[in-house]
Amino acid sequence: MTWRSPLALMRDAILSQKAREKELRSLVSNLPFEGLGKSKQPNRFFKSNAIKTNKYTPLFFIPMNLYEQFHRLANIYFVGLAILNFIPVVNAFQPEVALIPICVIMFLTALKDGWEDFRRYQSDKKLNNTPCLIYSRKEKRFMERRWKDVRVGDFVKVVSNETVPADLLLLHTSDPNNVCHIETANLDGETNLKQRKSNVFEPESFNWTVVCEKPNNNLNHFKCFVEKPDREKTGAGIESLLLRGCTVRNTEHSVGFVVYAGHETKSMLNNNGPRYKRSKLERRLNVDVFFCVLLLFIMCLIGSLGHYLWLKGLSDVPPFLVSDSKGHLDSPGLSSFYMFFTMIILLQILIPISLYVSVELVKIGQIFFIVTDVDLYDEETDSRVQCRSLNITEDLGQIEYIFSDKTGTLTENKMVFRRCSIMGTEFAHKENGKEVTFTRYTTKYNMVEYLLSFFSKFLKVRSSSPSHQTYNSLESFSSLVKRWNIFDTPKRNSSPIEDSAGDDANGVQPCSSDPVTLSARPAAASEDLCYEAESPDEAALVYAAKTYGFTLLARTPDSVTVRVPSGEELVFEVLDTLAFDSNRKRMSVLVRHPITREYVLYTKGADYAIMELLGTGQQKKIATDTQYHLDCYAKDGLRTLCITKKIVSGREYQSWLVDRKRALAAIEGREELMMDSAVQLETQLTLLGATGIEDRLQESVPDTITALREAGIKVWVLTGDKPETALNIGYACRLLEEEDLVINMSCKNKVTCISILDCTLEEVRRFHADPRNVDTTQKISLMIDGDTLAIALSPDLQDRFLDLAKRCRSVLCCRVTPLQKSRVVKLVRDKLKVMTLAVGDGANDVNMIQAADVGIGISGQEGMQAVMASDFAISRFKHLKKLLLVHGHWCYTRLANMIIYFFYKNAAYVNLLFWYQFYCGFSGTAMIDYWLMIFFNLFFTSTPPIMFGIMDKDVSAEMLMGVPDLYRTGQGSGEYNFLTFWISMLDAFYQSLVCFFVPYLAYQGSDVDIFTFGTPLNTSSLFIILLHLGIEIKSWTVVHWIIMLGSVALYFIVTLAYSAICVTCNPPSNPYWILQNQMADPMFYLICIISTVVALLYTFYVLKNSVAPSPLIQAKHLDRMKPSVREMWMKEWRSLRGGMEVKESRLSTPPSPTLETSVDFYPGFGDAASFVGDDLSLNVLTDQKPVDT
Repeated sequence: MTWRSPLALMRDAILSQKAREKELRSLVSNLPFEGLGKSKQPNRFFKSNAIKTNKYTPLFFIPMNLYEQFHRLANIYFVGLAILNFIPVVNAFQPEVALIPICVIMFLTALKDGWEDFRRYQSDKKLNNTPCLIYSRKEKRFMERRWKDVRVGDFVKVVSNETVPADLLLLHTSDPNNVCHIETANLDGETNLKQRKSNVFEPESFNWTVVCEKPNNNLNHFKCFVEKPDREKTGAGIESLLLRGCTVRNTEHSVGFVVYAGHETKSMLNNNGPRYKRSKLERRLNVDVFFCVLLLFIMCLIGSLGHYLWLKGLSDVPPFLVSDSKGHLDSPGLSSFYMFFTMIILLQILIPISLYVSVELVKIGQIFFIVTDVDLYDEETDSRVQCRSLNITEDLGQIEYIFSDKTGTLTENKMVFRRCSIMGTEFAHKENGKEVTFTRYTTKYNMVEYLLSFFSKFLKVRSSSPSHQTYNSLESFSSLVKRWNIFDTPKRNSSPIEDSAGDDANGVQPCSSDPVTLSARPAAASEDLCYEAESPDEAALVYAAKTYGFTLLARTPDSVTVRVPSGEELVFEVLDTLAFDSNRKRMSVLVRHPITREYVLYTKGADYAIMELLGTGQQKKIATDTQYHLDCYAKDGLRTLCITKKIVSGREYQSWLVDRKRALAAIEGREELMMDSAVQLETQLTLLGATGIEDRLQESVPDTITALREAGIKVWVLTGDKPETALNIGYACRLLEEEDLVINMSCKNKVTCISILDCTLEEVRRFHADPRNVDTTQKISLMIDGDTLAIALSPDLQDRFLDLAKRCRSVLCCRVTPLQKSRVVKLVRDKLKVMTLAVGDGANDVNMIQAADVGIGISGQEGMQAVMASDFAISRFKHLKKLLLVHGHWCYTRLANMIIYFFYKNAAYVNLLFWYQFYCGFSGTAMIDYWLMIFFNLFFTSTPPIMFGIMDKDVSAEMLMGVPDLYRTGQGSGEYNFLTFWISMLDAFYQSLVCFFVPYLAYQGSDVDIFTFGTPLNTSSLFIILLHLGIEIKSWTVVHWIIMLGSVALYFIVTLAYSAICVTCNPPSNPYWILQNQMADPMFYLICIISTVVALLYTFYVLKNSVAPSPLIQAKHLDRMKPSVREMWMKEWRSLRGGMEVKESRLSTPPSPTLETSVDFYPGFGDAASFVGDDLSLNVLTDQKPVDT
């Protein structure tokens, strides 16, 4: 290794920083520079591929870990007090003793941090030394190296089933279609294969310059172009990038050019470590710690003032006040100042040092019980609940608002093709793989064009037979120019052809009359194909087409191969794909027809995004009929999709191709240019038809939503579906009830939206102001579309919208974008100051999930993006019921009660020392040995509250599930609030007074020494504190008995051993044989019994539940009944608490908001006009019958 001057190193560091901060990077091959020194390497300024995620080194572990731990104010506080105790004028007891508690806590924390960091070091070492293949110019072949040896500008070869070592620009694959298949499960959790495209090249001849953007963490976007020596630019995007951590599948080998390495790869930039959120209870805890500090300050101030008054009251200097070497005594004022700090040291345990550690242990235990709950296990997917955020389990018990996606969350997301409309003619389909019913005969050519459009999607085909190749490729079009017949033409009055299986009834009735039933001609036998789709809708369409003989055989980046019913195969040349985006709401594919050689653009998308792009002329009639069919589909709860085509002339295509290539090669503004090029082509479309696909509700969704609403949780559904579809699903899942008053808000301008909000709010307020409606509850639900929501979310309308929404039982937002979902969640969370939960299953729900206080992902059919971004992951929506109503309630009540008990325990014990100061001249003296004081909180009373927080069950799971109303006890301020904190502190003050003055009165006038007085006092406090916890425990188990009795036994064993052995452990104190002598004195037992009984005669918990039992106490009594009797009482309770006795209400008709536009009220929505309006639609929907799905 050559020596380099510090100036050269500094210069390289500055140049490296500048090179890495540039928006664009120019990368060249390392091959011409192979063997040269590092200073001559062209890409030397970029990071190597070695990674380091561990924080510590053996040499600097101690100082760095101490630095990390001192970021916690509690640690600084206790270390400061320990140091303060080393100052002679203020020390309260032996200085070394004061260090023990904080040292034990910090040592255990350092041990945990060190072990975790060592595991990260081992993982890094294993990863950095993973073998890989790097091309060598000298050897003329790929050589085996390590991941840490990979540099930007290298050529790396990855074989099948190997992991990609760095971010590679794909340049070559072994696949004849230049395609590489990768699995990105390690990055986004998705197991379906993705395609990446490449070009043919040789490393030796690669003399291009790769220009790419600065590294970022966006896994779905990549901007890059390759510049050839002749200045020609070729654009590349994410479809050509192999990300570090992906696995190559079904491809023998692939070769790529390293663009990002090590910590600059997209996967490493997304590795932000464990998720951390602060729970609501933790924030409340910090406030109460501040109150304890304030209380400690007041007690120390009283001690300081009392010491001053005591010194002032002395007539002469007592002999126990020792002067300094010069015979000088401090003045009373100075002594009281010193005494203030002495009292802080003495009473420091008022601040619970071990509370934070105990809370972490309790949360780990709670997570264990959640994860191991068999009721939250899904056998079909072999998955259980995942806890991805370890510190907000208690928030599950305080949820007030739930925001849910629809598709894949409330529904199965397993699509079944049900209906289609072709050129204005409607067809109904029984089920995938079964018969089809045609309402009337349709033109042969139109049917073919429509069905062929199904195949031009992003679909990957793989054979289920291992003997077949993964992708079938057809090399010529010469034999594929024949015409074919699809269906036999029936006579008008011919009888229907019966299905061989006897399946003659369709699940859905056709929209038009006089139907003629036809059976699809069996297609030629084909191999058993399995389709992998980016969307379940696409898979349903392709499987349905396959049923009628149109079989998708192969899909490559450049072609689509389809077998038609005649047995012939067509190969469509794919020229370009215009991917779906949330702005256009559609996707297109440009193909070359194998017979006519025409350029054809097929487009599929939402109806409102497609209809406005249609051409004029005869399309109006077809569009009108198709729109009517779409409305029928939506009212039946089907997912709708429009499909169109466009014949593109050769001149138009060539002109468009220039703009498209320019957009692909752009770095700045690429997304805008790509969208502009897509919009440029997607005009004057010809409507082929529409489809209706059924997405069934998941099991037990209606029951779950009903239970959540009874629990006081408001449920909002945010979906991108049509209003009719959303409304149908709303009734089916019981988000909306038949007797609900449904307000449908739809408007296109701000003035109208303001009028709607004002008149509706006025009517709602008028209802509440009416004295006749005091005991009634309005059953109002709100439905709002995306355009209206965008207006309502404007800053000046937010408050009015929220005022209306919070008065509704449920809210249904349709046609909303992912960004609007997150904005709604943030608005409700921040404005109403409530606990929010968002649940979804797809990538479009990620923003909403991350915006909520608690995010829950469902591992369904839409990949794992939602799960990866969530705090908790479940496999079915129905699991939300037990997760919240049972585990959420338990986690919150356990932790809240444990924290309250911790504050009580420390206050009760430290007050014993405080009361003693009134009888020792406020001198900071303790009547309990310092070691026993430390052991008291560190060992004797630390384990029972932890076990209490992990295992206690105030009410059984059956009762919590049967009576969801019990969940309300945790909402809002819950059981742990300002009042309960101070009541527990008053309990502590009362019990400490009893515990102190019973021994004081018993020994008054005697000559017992200080430790003889303190030992029964210490023992009594142990019994009082543990028995107080025993009263708080709702469900005793063997573990509780062992821990409680073990704590008492440990106290006596340790104290007896300490009294027998430790004669000079804490000079000048002498605790020798104190407890042994006490246990031989009957007075000791009498004091302990009287103190314990009198102290526990009154506790606020017992008094409150005796005078006014809480719902939880009533539920606990029901738990003790026989199952049959308990079930009867649960039904009675649920009927009363669920609001069945509340009178139904109806809003009167509000006045018209504007002179130009009227507000209409429809008794139902059977009329298509219910959802169609030019400027305004405020429909009140009642008595709607739900449609089973």
